[in-house]
Amino acid sequence: MDRRAFLATGGALVAGLSGCLALGEDDGEYDIGMSDSRFLPTEYRVDLGTTVVWKNTSARAHTVTAYDATLPDGGAYFASGDYDSEQAAREGWFESGGGAIYAGETYTHTFEQLGTYPYVCLPHEADGMAGTIVVEDPE
Repeated sequence: MDRRAFLATGGALVAGLSGCLALGEDDGEYDIGMSDSRFLPTEYRVDLGTTVVWKNTSARAHTVTAYDATLPDGGAYFASGDYDSEQAAREGWFESGGGAIYAGETYTHTFEQLGTYPYVCLPHEADGMAGTIVVEDPE
């Protein structure tokens, strides 16, 4: 293979990959990233009283929306946009894009009850963009 052709191909490959790597890079300022259609990681384990930070590491708008029916007894509902129920969050998203977390933005929630907290990204629910927070006793 011609050296110039090889370098041109390799250079394009490196340039293409560097953009992908930078977008998903962990800057240490969040716990869960949001790719185009996944929460990374999909399951996250924390101790009781931990504040979890989600960050949109993609170019698409996302939400973080708890499933009402699956919250542990006494577990506080959470949703980006500060909605107080899953139904309100769904209506807000579908009516006006409410609760959207745009590229580079974050959402936080503190978990003060033990249990498992499934949640979803409303605009990408059909793509399977869902995650789970597992809150454990630190002892």
